[in-house]
Amino acid sequence: MSTAAMQPINPKPFLNGLIGKQVNVKLKWGMEYKGVLVAIDGYMNLQLAHADEYVDGQHRGNLGEILIRCNNVLYIGGTDGDESYS
Repeated sequence: MSTAAMQPINPKPFLNGLIGKQVNVKLKWGMEYKGVLVAIDGYMNLQLAHADEYVDGQHRGNLGEILIRCNNVLYIGGTDGDESYS
């Protein structure tokens, strides 16, 4: 593996760059949430709008606006779509 592929990313600028965009958030417990990242705070708690919940890949419903506490997050990433929301 090359070292160029393993460059660490500072999480705060990464998350700030995702604000207003569609994101996927996977929790330690297996649930996944897809929605628009509205805001983050100093602890990296996440606020999502238009959030949908998925358990074991199955859509469980639309939750609307949610807050996800930072210590529950396994990973967060942007979606393939290049959609932006204001």
